[in-house]
Amino acid sequence: MIEVRHLARHAELVEAVALQKEIWGFSDADLIPVRLFVVATKVGGQAIGAFDGGRMIAFALSIPGLKPGGGYYLHSHMLGVLPEYRNSGIGRAIKLKQREDALARGIQLVEWTFDPLELKNAYFNIERLGAIVRRYVLNQYGRTTSALHGSLPTDRCVAEWWLGHPRTRALVDEGRPPERLPVRARIAVPAGIAEIKQNEPKRALEIQSRVSREFLEHFEKNLAVTCFERTHQAGVYLLGPWESK
Repeated sequence: MIEVRHLARHAELVEAVALQKEIWGFSDADLIPVRLFVVATKVGGQAIGAFDGGRMIAFALSIPGLKPGGGYYLHSHMLGVLPEYRNSGIGRAIKLKQREDALARGIQLVEWTFDPLELKNAYFNIERLGAIVRRYVLNQYGRTTSALHGSLPTDRCVAEWWLGHPRTRALVDEGRPPERLPVRARIAVPAGIAEIKQNEPKRALEIQSRVSREFLEHFEKNLAVTCFERTHQAGVYLLGPWESK
């Protein structure tokens, strides 16, 4: 049985840092240190782990945030799962634990960033959790030492997970597709982008630049990503009007 719970002991936070290095392959300079994990647990953030027996196999770290005007939210900074445990529902179980804890504290919004070229993550965030996207950040973290980032700029979508929204409740609580919203634009990413990043870095950069330009243009028109489609040829972001209330 996989156990998902809040991390309480210092040794568990140290273990999460070690797991972070194993998953992303960061150099020490790029690692989130144990002190930030400790601080997050003290100031209203979250440190959550998944365990197979006594072994930590996944973790998530969130920190509290404050919107202009005084609205509180959680920024889910990092979620990692060991490769041999991926595609088994563990990431979703951790996100649902995040949601449960946030709602119990009256928090309605969780945000995180993700690479728009990581199509499995995009599908998971949008179609499995119900997150939407209406912001895009160029080179959010600078170029990192992780091989997973493929030496590309760390351009990122900002996922907004409105925990009590009908879209989220339909997907998470009721297990049904949410109401489909009008589609005003599409952004396509080749299905083979992972192999392109590994073998054709120049082409990967060209694709990333084109995708970034399209996101920024559509977000300037107040559109939001509300759906994601997968075909054999591409992963496609579908954009249209959206309101949080």
